[in-house]
Amino acid sequence: MVKTYLFLIGAIFCEVAGTMLLPVSQNFTKLLPTTFLAIFYLCAFYLLTFVVNKLPIAIVYATWSGLGIFTIAILGYIFFKQTLAWQAILGLFLIVIGVVLVNSFTIKLS
Repeated sequence: MVKTYLFLIGAIFCEVAGTMLLPVSQNFTKLLPTTFLAIFYLCAFYLLTFVVNKLPIAIVYATWSGLGIFTIAILGYIFFKQTLAWQAILGLFLIVIGVVLVNSFTIKLS
C-alpha cells in the first residue's frame, strides 16, 4: 500500500510540475517548457494507472486533484506572486483536511 501512495505522490508531483510550466510555455510557443510540460503530464497519467488498480478511482482522483490544487496555489503564490485571500487559504486547508479524511476511511481493492 505504501508503494501505491508513493506512485500517487509521484503523479501529483508530475501534474504540479506540468501545470507550473503552463505559463512558462507561453501558450505552447516555447519548445523546451512545452516538451517538459507534456512529459510531466504523461508521467502523471502513467503513474496514476498503477494507483487506480489498488484504490477506488474516486479516491484517487479526489486526492490527485485536491493536493494538486493546494500545491499549485501555494507555488503560484511563491513563484508567480499571485495573491490569495484568507478565505482562499482557508479553503485550501479544508481541501487538505478533506483529502486526509477520504484517505483515512478508504478500503483498498482486492
